Amino acid sequence: MSIRDISVDTLAGAPTTLADLAGDKTLLIVNVASRCGLTPQYAGLVRLQEAYAERGFTVVGVPCNQFLGQEPGSAEEIQEFCAVNYGVDFPLLAKTDVNGSGRHPLYAELTRAADAGGEAGDVQWNFEKFLVSRDGEVLGRFRPNVEPEDAALVAAIEKSL
Repeated sequence: MSIRDISVDTLAGAPTTLADLAGDKTLLIVNVASRCGLTPQYAGLVRLQEAYAERGFTVVGVPCNQFLGQEPGSAEEIQEFCAVNYGVDFPLLAKTDVNGSGRHPLYAELTRAADAGGEAGDVQWNFEKFLVSRDGEVLGRFRPNVEPEDAALVAAIEKSL
C-alpha cells in the first residue's frame, strides 16, 4: 500500500486518501499548529503552494496538538485561523497524532524516512515537512527549523516536479 492510499480524514471530517484529496501531485505533508513559534511558516507554505500548484504540487497541512497543546482549536477554529491569518487554500486534514501509541498510520509510514542527517523516527515538533512523490515515495524529510522556502527544500520540490 502506498502512503497515498492510507485513509485520512479531511478537516471537515470526511474520510479520504491523499490520492483522492490531492490527485496526481507531489505533496509536502506538514504537521501544523496555530499557537506555535513556528506558526509564521504558514506564510511560506502558502507561497510554495502559489508558486508550484500549477506544476502538480500541493501542501497538505496536518493539525497536531501533541506539542505543548499548540493546536487546541476545533476544526472550524483551525480553518478560520488559517484562512483569515494566512490565506491558506491548501488541503487541511483532521487533527492527527504524529507520535506515540496513537500515531496515525500515515505518520507511521512517514516517520520511517530519514532526514538529511540520516535520522528517522519521531516527529520533533510542529512544522516538520515530508516531501512525497506522485507515486508515494518519501523524497525528503525536513525538520521543523527548515523554513518552507529554504533552498534545499525548494530544490527538492523542483526536482520532484
